Amino acid sequence: MPVRNETSTRFIDEVRIISQWTYVVAFLSYPVAAAAVVFTTLTDKSGDHFHKLPVLVPLAIMGGTALACYILLIGYVNSDAGRRGMSRLGWTLLAIFIPHALGIVLYFVLRKPLTSNCPQCTAVVEPSFGFCPRCQCRLNATCPQCRRSVHAADKFCPYCGRGLGAVANEGVNNEGRSAP
Repeated sequence: MPVRNETSTRFIDEVRIISQWTYVVAFLSYPVAAAAVVFTTLTDKSGDHFHKLPVLVPLAIMGGTALACYILLIGYVNSDAGRRGMSRLGWTLLAIFIPHALGIVLYFVLRKPLTSNCPQCTAVVEPSFGFCPRCQCRLNATCPQCRRSVHAADKFCPYCGRGLGAVANEGVNNEGRSAP
């Protein structure tokens, strides 16, 4: 069965939340890394700078790339923490000041899950909720036989194999509430 290509991937959607000023700062980190390599070379007392050039150029490129990626990750932590309702300033400072990028790893381990809003009452709901806790609106289509969540476009339940058709949402009336 061929897999259809989607125009947008989840990674691209995540990269898009990084602000433009973060890209500017990351781009400007390349000259900073190159200046650090040049400064290190010029302060070397051996005087043999010409033979070090083939090694220093790739080091400057790798250093600039590492610094730019680190800055982009900090920008991502800042934007993603705000999107998830967490403290932007607190998590950004932790990502910056905990050494060896452990603050960034800590953020990815401890971050809250993304929430969404109920289509009927706009209450905040967790992604695993099947019904809205405020208005009882069905949030996900379910299989009538095994009661597991299925995609609205599915024709068969991937768990029990029952044909779904339009019955995946048969227990939902016009207001989005469960039928008695």
